Amino acid sequence: MKKKKIDKYNVIVGKVSELKKNDIVYLASDIMPLILNFRKQKEIFDPNKFIDAIIKKIGPNGTLLLPSFNWDFCKGKKYNYLYSPPQTGSLPSIVFKRKDFKRTKHPIYSFLVWGKDKEFLYNLKNKSGWGYKSPFWYFHKFKAKQLFIGLNYKNGFTFMHYPEEKVGTQYRFLKNFSSTYIDENGKEKISSYQMHVKDLNKGVDCYVDPRLDGILIKKKAYFRYKINDTYISLVDLGIAGN
Repeated sequence: MKKKKIDKYNVIVGKVSELKKNDIVYLASDIMPLILNFRKQKEIFDPNKFIDAIIKKIGPNGTLLLPSFNWDFCKGKKYNYLYSPPQTGSLPSIVFKRKDFKRTKHPIYSFLVWGKDKEFLYNLKNKSGWGYKSPFWYFHKFKAKQLFIGLNYKNGFTFMHYPEEKVGTQYRFLKNFSSTYIDENGKEKISSYQMHVKDLNKGVDCYVDPRLDGILIKKKAYFRYKINDTYISLVDLGIAGN
């Protein structure tokens, strides 16, 4: 009898036990460890099959988001909703070409979205990248989980800026940026959006305090795995944002 081939993508995703059906998942990734692991086994890693495995795990009532951030708008450059590429790594660049994902509208902090809440997120009209009624607000309100593949969560925890803006800090302020925005219908106009930027005059270094690990673990909001030589972690943003 011919041995059934194991689907390694579903196996990897399946081992992340805190990832459940109907979850809202914000995926941050460095897929190089997965690529190298597959290469050791004389196989080619297929990023789309990996994305499909996550979609299968969370099901049709789940929602998957990948960051498609692009900071050129901050430099006064023209932003094209359909064509300005993600500046957030190889996996979002690959997903950017898929037809089953839809991009949110903010020209600096946009997300590629699949699933149940795709249209809800697409229709958000947030002017601030991290503020009220932004995808980051949504992560907190609807108890999303951030899944980190191949990197320490502290190096990709963009969500930390949402509570900073919500409660206010002495080292950040809302700054307006204006440039040309070309929407999905090709309509071009000058638009203004906000970003909660760091005040360079304050001389404050912004980083995630390592002590946060223990706090999140105690609250059962941080889970760590090592699967096929790849570090994977998951943070409950509903809890982390409180």
